[in-house]
Amino acid sequence: MNIPNIIYCGGGNRRFAEIAIENGFLYGARIPRDKPHYPIYFADQDWKNPNRRQYMAQLRKYRPKIATVLDLQSLDQLREVLNWAEEASQFCDYVVIIPKIPFVVRRLPKKINNKEVILGYSVPTKYGATSVNPEEFAKWPVHLLGGSPHRQMSIWDIMSKYSHIFSVDGNFIQMIALRYNKFWTNGDATYAENRWLPRLDEADGRKWSKDAPYEAFRRSCINVISSWDKKIDK
Repeated sequence: MNIPNIIYCGGGNRRFAEIAIENGFLYGARIPRDKPHYPIYFADQDWKNPNRRQYMAQLRKYRPKIATVLDLQSLDQLREVLNWAEEASQFCDYVVIIPKIPFVVRRLPKKINNKEVILGYSVPTKYGATSVNPEEFAKWPVHLLGGSPHRQMSIWDIMSKYSHIFSVDGNFIQMIALRYNKFWTNGDATYAENRWLPRLDEADGRKWSKDAPYEAFRRSCINVISSWDKKIDK
């Protein structure tokens, strides 16, 4: 079993992007909201404020490997979502359809314009989630959207038994670095108040300079890739 494609979807900050890429992440951006600094592997549309015209223009420009389309939040949207997917398929190799209502997966095509369809599973967070049972994703390639690395890995433990987890993305590790100077570990930071998310000063016993968020992010990147490697090797 191969490691999923691990994607940092952070968009506009060049330095975070450089650190992520240097440490083994693929690069993604939420367009047109974010301005990419490098060629993008993964394109995500702004599901809370979708703008089809601008999004498709950006897909045409950047030609990502994978691209999401409008979230499927009601049955009435099915035709519109498939129409988005048909247009997006002209500019990418894989189209991600994100079902957020039960029992709609059976209505979705496996391919659109001969491009493979991947199902997006929205990892439950305050930002977004799905009410679809993970078992509905059986026998589909799946992309895990958002959430913390340990939450993504726990979902992978369940879904990989009956689905192929093609890729995962998120910017959780950027958020905790910027807000708290914290980095992600695989639950082994027993010295810290939160063993998953230690602060730099807890780890090093000293205060850090203004570059602290970048150092915290760098450590997270290393730990995330290492943890996925170890999980797949088991």
